[in-house]
Amino acid sequence: MKSAVETLNPTRVRLTVEVPFEELKDSLDAAYKKINQQVTVKGFRKGKIPARVIDQRFGRGAVLEEAVNDALPKFYTEAINEAELNPLGQPEVDITELKDGETLNFTAEVDIRPTIEIPDYSGIEVTVDAVEVSDEDVEKSVEQLRERFASTSPVERAAEDGDVVTIDLQAKVDGEVLEDGVAEGVSYTIGSGELLEGIDDAVKGLEAGGEATFTSELKGGSAEGKEAEVTVKVTQVAARELPALDDDFAQLASEFDTLDELKADSRKRLENMKQYDQATQAQERVLDELLKLAEVPIPEKLLADEIQTRKHNLEHHQLGQMGIDLAKYLEIQGKTEEEFTAETEEQAVKGIKTQFILDELVNKEKLNVNQEELTEHLMRRAASSGMSPDQFAQAVVEGGQVPMLVGEVARGKALAVVVEAAKVTDTNGEVVDLEDDEDEVAEAVVAAAEGEPAEVVAEEKTEA
Repeated sequence: MKSAVETLNPTRVRLTVEVPFEELKDSLDAAYKKINQQVTVKGFRKGKIPARVIDQRFGRGAVLEEAVNDALPKFYTEAINEAELNPLGQPEVDITELKDGETLNFTAEVDIRPTIEIPDYSGIEVTVDAVEVSDEDVEKSVEQLRERFASTSPVERAAEDGDVVTIDLQAKVDGEVLEDGVAEGVSYTIGSGELLEGIDDAVKGLEAGGEATFTSELKGGSAEGKEAEVTVKVTQVAARELPALDDDFAQLASEFDTLDELKADSRKRLENMKQYDQATQAQERVLDELLKLAEVPIPEKLLADEIQTRKHNLEHHQLGQMGIDLAKYLEIQGKTEEEFTAETEEQAVKGIKTQFILDELVNKEKLNVNQEELTEHLMRRAASSGMSPDQFAQAVVEGGQVPMLVGEVARGKALAVVVEAAKVTDTNGEVVDLEDDEDEVAEAVVAAAEGEPAEVVAEEKTEA
């Protein structure tokens, strides 16, 4: 076999392959054997039909077609390996010449990974938010905990903001009560905004037994989006009572004996959260600077496929779980379809660039992924997907997605190498040390940039 490579552009090549006919012998033998098992000829046992009879009865062309279909992948792979190319996606193959007993010639056009020069990233400098936790932040955190331990007790007075009311609802559209427009015994906290627009004003001032009518746009059900006349009847008013902020509350709500200890723990937790946010911010900003330094040509078909994949994941996973379609999502976001498409393309370009550059860095730095790192990454992905580690691992293995997870870990390590070489300072001018959990944060940033969270892959496998 002889092959030659023609570069069409930085991300696409055309292979021209010439195969002497004698190299098709194994595929021709396999073709005759396959046809032998599929057909019957009177006077011959199945599987024992001579080749000349098959040629006469079914045509030599059918045999050649079967043989060529069998041989093409092997010769294409040999040509790719000989040229040391990294193909992306499936090739477009065209048989240019097939002469029985003489030669097989074909061309194959395919996208390839572009050659990328890793830029000097040692001079990257980024600024991130400082880790600062104020007394107000701590008080807010403790107050949120206090809200969780609030109790309610019925009161004989008009409903006020913050009260919990038990209500019956009835919705009418065009004067007709909707089949799914009646609900009884609904518990609602006034001011929470969790039900219909206008309901807060309607129930405030009502005592148990009181009733009011208001109009509102329905948020769901058979008449979603329509204006409805809603009648609400209050059957009970309950006041929310917050526990006193003292040592007894600390013992009730935590493992601590005093309120001061609870506040100190809240401060530490907030600091840890802000440190993680700071690390994520640093990784993202360093990655953005790295992408600016490198020239990365993008294969057109790969980009188109990536855009389509991102749209599919949004519509069929995120929006599907929320119970809304793309049109409603765009309305909520205040975006046109053109703006959405432009943003998706921008994100797809960033994802592809991220993968290409960091993969090249993985090779350059000879970064490897060990079993422990892969297992830890899998555990994190399982937790974020809501699946058990065993379920998630099985879904990933059955879906053939283990290489994808290995790639995420490796690219996370590559980004961590770049961040380690960068100068990261906070808004106070202090140098930031990102050594703790640096690889873990980098993996999350890389996965987000690439737009291919592993939990989606596992979810697709589970649904299938």
